[in-house]
Amino acid sequence: MNNHQEFGVHEIPKWNKWIILSIQHLFAMFGATILVPYLTGLSPAVALVSSGLGTLAYIVITKGNVPAYLGSSFAFIAPIIASTAIGGVEGVMIGSFMAGVVYAVIAIIIKGTGIHWLMKLLPPIVVGPVIMVIGLGLASVAINMAMNFNYELGVFVDPMLHFTVALITLAITIFSSIFLRGFFSLVPILFGIVGGYISAYFLGIVDFTPVLEAAWFRVPNFIIPFVTYTPKFSWTIIALMVPISVVTISEHIGDQMVLSKVVGQDFIKKPGLHRSILGDGVATMIASFLGGPPNTTYGENIGVLAITRVFSVFVIAGAAVLAILFGFMGKIEALIATIPTAVMGGVSILLFGIIASSGLRMLIDNKVDLGHKRNLIISSVILVVGIGGAFIELTENVQIAGMALATIIGIVLHLLLSGKEQSYGNYALFAGLDEKDNK
Repeated sequence: MNNHQEFGVHEIPKWNKWIILSIQHLFAMFGATILVPYLTGLSPAVALVSSGLGTLAYIVITKGNVPAYLGSSFAFIAPIIASTAIGGVEGVMIGSFMAGVVYAVIAIIIKGTGIHWLMKLLPPIVVGPVIMVIGLGLASVAINMAMNFNYELGVFVDPMLHFTVALITLAITIFSSIFLRGFFSLVPILFGIVGGYISAYFLGIVDFTPVLEAAWFRVPNFIIPFVTYTPKFSWTIIALMVPISVVTISEHIGDQMVLSKVVGQDFIKKPGLHRSILGDGVATMIASFLGGPPNTTYGENIGVLAITRVFSVFVIAGAAVLAILFGFMGKIEALIATIPTAVMGGVSILLFGIIASSGLRMLIDNKVDLGHKRNLIISSVILVVGIGGAFIELTENVQIAGMALATIIGIVLHLLLSGKEQSYGNYALFAGLDEKDNK
């Protein structure tokens, strides 16, 4: 991955390129953003609108400095399902709002204290493997999509047929990324999805019936507090939803590290971690006011940035506006929804892998020596705990699991084991970091 960029963060592409590049980001996030409400019983159209509005709010709060798209969070799938059984969708929205409040509180703490202490807690030997966990932890999601895993039945349905489509999609994406030149080299994801969709159609796994039946325009089924329901506070739902903020905040910090590496700008320093965390929290609060799932920064879209080298925040904003419009356009949403999960799975195999590779790159760039037992131990434990899906049950309804647990264990090992200086490598992660810049 070189440092060449096609469009910088504040550059505006010509309108025709702008639309195509924004559509590519829309396609990259669409599968996962729709999958979360599909699995949890929420409205896919509302999820689209809330992800678009959340992304625009994030861009405003970060002063237009961070090219990140926010979509439905996978981390909240299980808590949403459990909370729906207790208090319905309305109860879920209260829990989601409180999760957003946790983000805001942490953002205020970071603004008041600076982030140097946080960076000391998160040296490259902790952050690198955690980023790898973010990517590799999603590996099963990509493969389940690629091989058509039916979550209701708990089995793969026609796995070889769907995996063939996924591999065709992956091959077209890789070919487009490496061999195409000029503007075409900037939209390999779009080529992959279109090519994969065509192959899926000829293999008989595309159903156009929903498109024919859908209306051209329709208002999504918004769930708005004090308009469609009266909020009721539930400690049980709060206990289910709020602890997941630990997971998504850890993911957010990892994503900011990845973005900084990919773009070549220190987003932890400018606009500051407090702004990006607050943006994430506000996006989740916005979703909770509309009936959408909690939002989080999206690995798929970071992968698109890494491949295309198009970092324009205007392209991200364009994708957000399109998502909002598509939420109201029944036929277009239905058409995109007909894209088989195998196609999105094929693209995700590459995109999630790039996230994991970015974690490995962090260790290499910071010259962290895995020949030291301390570094070897910390990285090994983080990888196995995070990818293996270990969890600690604090109460019947509260648990720390997966990536959050791996991050905490990594930090504890870093603090307890001797030889801390070995974990910072060449201190490249701290280059230019000034405490006062983050207050």
